[in-house]
Amino acid sequence: MLQQEKIALIVVDVQNGFMPNGNLAVAHADRILPNVNQLMHHFNNVVLTQDWHPEHHISFANNHTNKQPFDMINLPYGQQVLWTSHCVQGTKDADFHPDLDVSQAQLIIRKGFHAHIDSYSAFVEADRTTKTGLAGYLNERQIDTVYVVGVATDFCVAWTAIDAVNLGFKTYVIEDATAGIDLNGSLVQKWQEMQALKIGRIQTQDVLKLL
Repeated sequence: MLQQEKIALIVVDVQNGFMPNGNLAVAHADRILPNVNQLMHHFNNVVLTQDWHPEHHISFANNHTNKQPFDMINLPYGQQVLWTSHCVQGTKDADFHPDLDVSQAQLIIRKGFHAHIDSYSAFVEADRTTKTGLAGYLNERQIDTVYVVGVATDFCVAWTAIDAVNLGFKTYVIEDATAGIDLNGSLVQKWQEMQALKIGRIQTQDVLKLL
């Protein structure tokens, strides 16, 4: 059995913008909702993340001349994928999916609200220096193990898991409670990176058996 006071579930970006018919839809992302909701009801510590971009965000292709979604540009912090405009602050696209049961969450981390920095990870933004405060929150709560679910497996979920393990947390990704984009082989690549860091790859039912 897992010690509930030592573990947390991080639910990444389960928002309308990443669901079918969203502005940056991830295929079949809505199919993970039953597993995510079931997991949230079995964890005492639940954190949600929420993409929360201004309209003029630097990662939006329509804010760059002659650029298309999924083009790459160079920014001071490195290469940046350009996305369709999504999860703009205060819009329905940025809302949590209506079927997501947010009643179990103690904390919501909003990310991507700095106009000139993209943000995938729940812990550190893409410049790798701007922190969200999540690590401090978990450490104050004496949580040492995190389970990560949500969207997208190969971007915000993977970045969150990689940062978590590098910050000293024992880390698992619950595979069947995530949905991936798979941009130019990114899904396989990120699973390989996570495996190399000893991040656990686990299924919902296996976690529930431990709780």
